[in-house]
Amino acid sequence: MRRIWIFLFCILLMPFPKTAAQVAEEYTPIPPARPSTGKIGGGGGYTPGWLFMDLDKLNGTIISAGGAPFDGGRMMLNGGQGYAYLLLVQNLRIGGVGMGGTRTTSRIETSTNTRRDVELSVGYGGVTLEYALSLMPRFDLTFAAVIGGGGMSLTIRRDMGTLKNWGDLWGEFGSAQPAGEYSRKLEGSFFIFQPSVTVEVALLRWLGVRAGVGYLGMAGGSWKLDDRFDLAGVPDGIGASGWMINTGIYIGTFIY
Repeated sequence: MRRIWIFLFCILLMPFPKTAAQVAEEYTPIPPARPSTGKIGGGGGYTPGWLFMDLDKLNGTIISAGGAPFDGGRMMLNGGQGYAYLLLVQNLRIGGVGMGGTRTTSRIETSTNTRRDVELSVGYGGVTLEYALSLMPRFDLTFAAVIGGGGMSLTIRRDMGTLKNWGDLWGEFGSAQPAGEYSRKLEGSFFIFQPSVTVEVALLRWLGVRAGVGYLGMAGGSWKLDDRFDLAGVPDGIGASGWMINTGIYIGTFIY
């Protein structure tokens, strides 16, 4: 009986042979990881933004001329953007953007019933270069730059507040007397650049939203009066440079 127990104990100590599945699993080579091909596709959509300009010098000129200054330098810009990924460089995409907005200020001088309006418009467009860095599925951090052209325009109007009559208008047109009412347009053209950082979220594979911050810079301006004459003596600091809050909603192809 003792020999039987010793024999059973020795059997328990012996290693069991491996199954075919275990052997195959142990010696099956692990395939190398496939290199990422980066993002593909593209998109486009509506891109509202808010520009914060320094209008102190412009407001000083308006006040000295009897007009009402702008309340702060903020302006809402509306526009659109489209882009497509470059397959030669992973996660790099190229596209185009256009933005524009307008604000108006008015003042009525009660003693003479004279109304003075100033309309400020800002617009720009250019080529976009963006690099998308994936933070996690559906979330990207995008570093972007816009290079192009744009500018600002100032339309100044003076109105005596009287009823406008067809005959009177043609009479003023043929008269040699200086007009009491007029409208002039001052336009500045600039080279623009805009670096920005944006967070993008793919809600669906065809729908995405974004929000970020950037800086709109304008340099090398030249001014025209009424689209015809060169305008000299424009003070330094009259421009539309400033920080921007960028947003957007896009339709396209979003891989995550």
